[in-house]
Order: sequence, then structure tokens, then C-alpha cells
Amino acid sequence: MLVLGIESSCDETAAAVVRDGREVLSSAVHSQISSHRPYGGVVPEIASREHVGNFPVVVAEAVAHAEIGWPEIDAIAVTHGPGLVSSLLIGLSGARALGQALGKPVWGVNHLEAHIAGMFLDPSAPPPSEACPVLVLMVSGGHSCLVEMLAVGHYRLLGQTLDDAAGECLDKGANLLGLGYPGGPVIERAAQGGNPAYLKFPRGMEHARNRKTDNGLDIELCFSFSGLKTALLYHLKNHPEDRAGHLADVAASYQEAVMDSLALRADRALAATGARTLACVGGVARNAVLRAKLDALIRRRGAQLRLAPMAYCTDNAAMVAAAAGLRELAGIGNPPAVEADPSLPLVEEP
Repeated sequence: MLVLGIESSCDETAAAVVRDGREVLSSAVHSQISSHRPYGGVVPEIASREHVGNFPVVVAEAVAHAEIGWPEIDAIAVTHGPGLVSSLLIGLSGARALGQALGKPVWGVNHLEAHIAGMFLDPSAPPPSEACPVLVLMVSGGHSCLVEMLAVGHYRLLGQTLDDAAGECLDKGANLLGLGYPGGPVIERAAQGGNPAYLKFPRGMEHARNRKTDNGLDIELCFSFSGLKTALLYHLKNHPEDRAGHLADVAASYQEAVMDSLALRADRALAATGARTLACVGGVARNAVLRAKLDALIRRRGAQLRLAPMAYCTDNAAMVAAAAGLRELAGIGNPPAVEADPSLPLVEEP
């Protein structure tokens, strides 16, 4: 089964062809980072305008690189949420037009489920039927949560951020430090050679125990990053000289706090669920410090670590096509791509 995947939930326009949910035949991604860098974040109007121009280019590139003919495509899978509604609508409209022209079904894919499917694009990963149950740490610019994957299409939300996502926290920290955008990569580069113990930043509800959030989640499995960026703001206000004299140390300490917070909750979730496999997906999963912490964690727990390949951590269309393909192979099917849902949840919150 050949699925053409399309992704436009934020500021990447992407298309890919994936066979049977696992084998990537092509993946084309057009990034808009240079367009949004002057503003320190994604500007929705600019993003949607660029999607319009980039859409036909990346789709044609994906099909050409896959070395297939248009009639060989069995279905089209497109992200229909969550994300920026103005961006989602471009991909959705283009996918539906393609489906009508080719006479192919057009399926709607949840962006969060697509990130989870990204780990199965690693050729060494076992099929989902063997890998599950898996504890998934999803960390990106817009999402930070812990999800238990019981099977393809069956997920249980264990914890999530109560304010900022980890990637958003890194973006804001990089802006305060004058490092630029996007925050994750620039902070990681600035932190090289720095002392992560130079400053003790808060980990956000580090000692929270035995309480529930308003929607019934265990507070100890939830994240909070708002206090961290506030702590950085006040430190730089009180010690402006650190921007120049100790930039690497401050960046390393800030990065350490973010990654420690993620690893701490993953450790708690492993203990709570008894899961034997931990996966990490999303753009922040590319961070070397986080990968090292998770590797040390699973060694201590005697568990396995599954990581999405580097190329499929950030937003891409291969993971969208993979998610649709895996659902079809699991016999649960995909919903039709009818409308964009900017707040589409992976699972209904308890």
C-alpha cells in the first residue's frame, strides 16, 4: 500500500510517499525558519502564505523521488489537526483537490499520532504489535505529554504540560538570551562547553505528589515550564553580565533544567505503568542531552529506548503517511479528511 502523506500543521510544508506504513520511498520538506526568524516565532499569516506556494512543489518532488506514477498511489493522508488552522487548511484543501483529481481516498491524520508513528520509521524498530505497550514521551514546540500506546490507534494520556511546551520554553529562553530562533538548536549549540550546574533552575513541580489536575491526570506526571523561563528572565535582569561572561554556562543550566524535567516525569511514568519500552518523539527528541538522559534512565530501569530517526523528529510528511498506513494495516482504518481541527486531541482527556 502506497500512501502519499501531506503535512502543513505549522511552518513546514512536507510531502512523502511511504509503503505499508514503514518504508519511506521519499520525503520532501520545505522549512520556513528563515522567514519566521526575524519575529522569534511562527507568524501564522506568513506560514499559510508560504504553504500555498510550496505545496505543489513538495508534492511533485515527493512523487518524483519515489519513482512512482500518480496512479500507483493508493491513498492520500493529510494532517487535519492539531495545529494552526490557517496552515492546516492549505494542506487539507490541496490534499482533497488531489484526491478528487486522482480518484483516491483522502484520510485525516492526527498530528500527534503521526509523531508517535515516526518511531516505526526506524527499520530496526519492531512492528507495533510486538512493540506495544510503549510509554511515549512526546516533546515538541507545541506539545509536551506522556502517552501510553497500547496498540495502534489506542492511547492513554498520562500527563501533559500545564502551561508551556518544552520546545516553546526553549524558544523563549533563547530569545531572552539573544540567541535567535528556533530555540532548541541554538541553545544546544550555545551550551556546548558550558557548566550545567552553574545555575540551579526550577524543574517545575519537582516535588508534586498525590494530587490530580482538574482533568484527573496525576500531577507528578505533568510538566510545568512557565516558572523556568521566569527564573531565567529575573536572573538575567539581576546579572546582565552573564549574557556575555557566562553565556555557555547559563544556556547549559537552562537546557539541563528542561531536559531534567522531561526525564524525571518519564522515570515516574515508567515506574507507574511498568512499561518495558520508552519512546521519545517530536522535535525536542533531537536534543543530545535529552537522549543521553533517557538512555541512562532505561539502562537503570532495564527497559528499551525507541527514538524516531533524526529526520522524522521534526514535522514531516513521512510520519503522517506512516500513521495512516499503520492504522490501515491494523484494521482500524482512517477517518476521511473533512475539516481542520486546530485543537484535535490524541485522546479525550479524562
